[in-house]
Amino acid sequence: MRLLHTMLRVGDMDRSIRFYTQVMGMKLLRKHDNEEYRYTLAFIGYQDENEGTVLELTYNWGVSEYELGSAYGHIAIEVDDAAAACETIRQNGGKVVREAGPVKGGTTVIAFVEDPDGYKIELIEKRAYNYEL
Repeated sequence: MRLLHTMLRVGDMDRSIRFYTQVMGMKLLRKHDNEEYRYTLAFIGYQDENEGTVLELTYNWGVSEYELGSAYGHIAIEVDDAAAACETIRQNGGKVVREAGPVKGGTTVIAFVEDPDGYKIELIEKRAYNYEL
């Protein structure tokens, strides 16, 4: 078994695709409109779907925003250098909501950014795969 994707409902598909491709550096893997049920799906990621986990963006036609709820946490992405990633994201129009620094009570360097719909994305600086909570 393997994790295939995480689905996020978005209020503007083009805006979200621009964010994830131009700001976060992912690529659009595929996109499909379902006329009958009035929704659009887009799959984006750093790798092809057969190689890694991706994001499924779902736009329900006519719905421009959602309440994110209190149970949802964040998406986590590994980066080589969290501070440099924050700067690149900021230069590309992204919103950094927590600058790079050690996680509270630990040494793993993290940062947080926010997508156009308000979803949080944690950037975790690459280590020898020994992540601390």
